[in-house]
Amino acid sequence: MTSIFDPSGKQIACTIVEAGPCVVSQVKTVETDGYAATQLAYGEKKEKNATKAEKNHFAKAQSTPKSFVKEFRDYALQKALGETVTVDIFTEGEKVDIVGTTKGKGFQGVVKRHGFAGVGQQSHGQHDRQRAPGSIGNSSDASRVFKGMRMAGRMGGDRVKTKGLKVIKIFPEKNYILISGSVPGHNGSIVLIQK
Repeated sequence: MTSIFDPSGKQIACTIVEAGPCVVSQVKTVETDGYAATQLAYGEKKEKNATKAEKNHFAKAQSTPKSFVKEFRDYALQKALGETVTVDIFTEGEKVDIVGTTKGKGFQGVVKRHGFAGVGQQSHGQHDRQRAPGSIGNSSDASRVFKGMRMAGRMGGDRVKTKGLKVIKIFPEKNYILISGSVPGHNGSIVLIQK
């Protein structure tokens, strides 16, 4: 993340995202495929690491194999096979949604994972109970722990959509886009920007 200052002098926290260029690797139509969609590809992939099917698929678009492919149904921009999509489709000031996979944090306790307060100070014979979950269920009536009980477990690594982020600035020469706020995922991860 970084931050910039707007004309009024207010500091805005923002994230730099490299958005493209994305190649149109396939155009699906209702006549041939049963539905309308546009397939976009991003990221370079070495020829030796691509399968023969991938090489032939991208050869139709006069492109080298790409590492990431995503299909968009009812794509608003009418692009032909082999054309590129850059950050020019976005405008400064518009709102976008970002879809990505959050950082994995491993196995965490209830205090970090769910915001439990613990039991407070250690007193009255308590031993190592400050960050414990406490009681997790009833005794003889239910005789079980209900599903969905907030307990310790693996945290992060979830598919998340962050809505309503503002496009602050666009750098078309480098295909960079400055988005206000934080974007899910670690540095270098691939995210999906939706208008």
